[in-house]
Amino acid sequence: MDKELMELLARRAGLDKALAQFPDDVMAAASQADGISARIDAPTDPAAEPWPPMRVGACSLPFPPKRG
Repeated sequence: MDKELMELLARRAGLDKALAQFPDDVMAAASQADGISARIDAPTDPAAEPWPPMRVGACSLPFPPKRG
């Protein structure tokens, strides 16, 4: 990630103060995030959920919490 893009993203994220005080740390964090995002596999089907949908009232605990 080039320095210009990193600064633009940091400013858009509201990190102006951190960028002014700790530019090397912001650059390190941006580089790390860029590296991690490259390793994440994007789903081929955007409608597919990576886990079951959450439902109100569904509880898989052995002893569900008491209501009321």
